[in-house]
Amino acid sequence: MKRIFAMIAVAAVAVAGCGGGGGGGGAGNRLSIATGGTTGVYYVYGGGLAKQLSANIANTQATASVTSASVENIKLLASGKADIGFSQADTAADAVNGKDTFTAKQPIKAIARIYDNYAHVVVAPGVTAAKVADLKGKRVSLGPANSGTQVVARRMLQAAGLDPDADITKQQLSINESVQAAKDGTVDAFFWVGGLPTAGITDLATSKPDMKLLDTGDVLEKMRATYGEQYVPLDVDLSTYKLSGTIKTVGIANVLLVPDKMTDQLAYDITKTLFEKKAELSAVHPEAKKLDVKLGQQVAPVELHPGAARYYKEKG
Repeated sequence: MKRIFAMIAVAAVAVAGCGGGGGGGGAGNRLSIATGGTTGVYYVYGGGLAKQLSANIANTQATASVTSASVENIKLLASGKADIGFSQADTAADAVNGKDTFTAKQPIKAIARIYDNYAHVVVAPGVTAAKVADLKGKRVSLGPANSGTQVVARRMLQAAGLDPDADITKQQLSINESVQAAKDGTVDAFFWVGGLPTAGITDLATSKPDMKLLDTGDVLEKMRATYGEQYVPLDVDLSTYKLSGTIKTVGIANVLLVPDKMTDQLAYDITKTLFEKKAELSAVHPEAKKLDVKLGQQVAPVELHPGAARYYKEKG
């Protein structure tokens, strides 16, 4: 009987030891991937990543969860309720520095920089606005609470000389809700920060081709002066959304994050799967084509997880 109890105890320790980095557990690795809204790129990309991790890491079952994105994802990682999280680099920088949304430094590490997000400022049909400053007095969604979109939206409005709490009628809608509100005429504009294309905006442009995407190049230098070079200039070819023309906008890198207590081997396996299954992930969403081992290491000021660093070192 003692021997049976000893075997059970050893088995329990073994199972606990191979759980996910923050909140994983059960038989093998049960990995929860914190993504974003269902019509955003994080969710699509995360679903593809979950499939590849489940198929390529032994005894692993990964699932993608719908969230409010960056801020919430980091809080889920820090509290042990998620094992992998998508985030904008600006929000991740705030997290490791304990600034703005975060009152303390968050216990996270990075696996990879993956692709750049584009700030979208979408103007509903029939609304007159040519630049961010023109949103004064209008009904505007800044993105959901606890999202990276809301962080960027507030900073863009401030760079345009507007107070996001006083100069607009503020709403906090998800990408799905924002698209529907623009269709219904219950918002005049909304912010969204994501990859190209974002399915919800494609849907809106298809049903309401008189919608507009604003050129936001005029607020970039003020944002860079205030918050640093994490904000970069990007061009959007509007044919991506079956519209005409090109606009300039604010770009923000995206990073994949994990809890700092994740085991080195699991972090290594996740990083290896991410890059070695690039073709499969690209078939799920074209932003995965941007995966690059050299670019992947550029995650400052967040530190690379030692397991991820080992993978990059092997790749030379």
